[in-house]
Amino acid sequence: MELTVSHWLYAFFTLMIIGTMIFKKGVVLPSLLGTFVIAWVNKGSLVDGFTAIFNANLVAAKELFSIFLIITFMLALLHALRDLGADRRMIQPIQKVMVNGHVSFFVLIGVTYVISLFFWPTPAVPLICALLVPAAVRAGLPAMTAAVAIALAGQGMALSSDYIVQVAPSISAKSAGISTAAVADTALVLSLITGGVAILLAYLLYRKTIRKKGNPLIEADLAKLQTETQSTNKPHGSHLTMWSKIFAIIVPLSLLAVVIYMIYTKLMSGRMSGFEGGDGAAFIGGVAVILLLLATVAFGKQHSLDYISSHITEGFVFAFKAMGPVIPIAGFFFLGSADFAGSILGVAENPPAFLFDIVGAVQEFLPQSALLSGFSVLIIGIITGLDGSGFSGLPLTGALSASLSNGAIDTETLAAIGQMGAIWTGGGTLVAWSSMIAIAGFCGVSVMDLVRKNFIPVIAGLLISTLIAIFIL
Repeated sequence: MELTVSHWLYAFFTLMIIGTMIFKKGVVLPSLLGTFVIAWVNKGSLVDGFTAIFNANLVAAKELFSIFLIITFMLALLHALRDLGADRRMIQPIQKVMVNGHVSFFVLIGVTYVISLFFWPTPAVPLICALLVPAAVRAGLPAMTAAVAIALAGQGMALSSDYIVQVAPSISAKSAGISTAAVADTALVLSLITGGVAILLAYLLYRKTIRKKGNPLIEADLAKLQTETQSTNKPHGSHLTMWSKIFAIIVPLSLLAVVIYMIYTKLMSGRMSGFEGGDGAAFIGGVAVILLLLATVAFGKQHSLDYISSHITEGFVFAFKAMGPVIPIAGFFFLGSADFAGSILGVAENPPAFLFDIVGAVQEFLPQSALLSGFSVLIIGIITGLDGSGFSGLPLTGALSASLSNGAIDTETLAAIGQMGAIWTGGGTLVAWSSMIAIAGFCGVSVMDLVRKNFIPVIAGLLISTLIAIFIL
């Protein structure tokens, strides 16, 4: 296909967006402007340019709103558990295992990984840092090393696969035009490889900093730790201690039962078990809502009518703060896909596929190499992660994966590689302006120093996992 002016404009704005990310600036403005200009030129109507901006954001919002809901419900549940004090009780038994700094390092990783799979790292960080980090520091683990462990396990390994909630693989899959399950399964494997390499290398690099109990530096670290503020909701239920103990047992058992059931149906039904992508997230979200209702009623009785509204509102606020900028960015990159361009531009037949056409034209001059395609998507993913989100680049890496796939490497593998680069960078473990600020703040360490500590282990993990994906998976 011959490239038109609209194609060249799409290429220009795509490069502008990537360049803006490199300079650590927001990309919402060039995304909105690009959508307007491209639609205006393509349709030859200024009015169509205006309507395309709205349509692009509406299409993106429709595609992604289920993601906002699952984030909202899971965070609301966490707040309800905080009211009861059940969040602390769920973690307390693990504190007894932290006998020294070496054990504490791996306990932090294990707990952070499991909790982050369900609640996402950002809402889970205050819980972990408030309850486990002080115990780990007392056992001899430096606060900086504890921060590294939490970042690698939560912001890196758990979030990059997002296997339970499936926000990240859903975005990647929608842009690539493939099933969420295909991306999620491959991303899980790559996240474990990347995380395993990064965690092992970090331990080998920083194990000599682990202290013995009684070291005077331990008290200095403890003095810098920040803990989460207490709930402001007033209890109105009776026997709160009993309910706190009950929900500290019921919630983890319920979530564990959900995982076991989903794994069971997957093993019994094959690759497509019925709980992939949106259905799986809906199942988890529904269970979370019922647990939220029960926990709120136990805590507030008749006042639960107000408390649950507050929890849901706080969940939506967090969801839109975390994911809001993704909508206009996704709208721009959806414009490059024929699956969505028709709805955005109001074209019923033969909608344009700007991004696919551009990559297809470039592909003619590139060797059909799995190695080149894999590392190209990884580098683009890392670049898009520089905005500090980790998710905003997934529509681009997903769309590029569909275009760059060939007989040597498939779309889902490329999409998973791009997802690793974007989320490990911006999710984040490699940029100081990401949600990693929360980890540094709670642990009382410099966020820039934390980035430097993460850099070598994370880059090594990404390179090794990409090579494995290209030559083995």
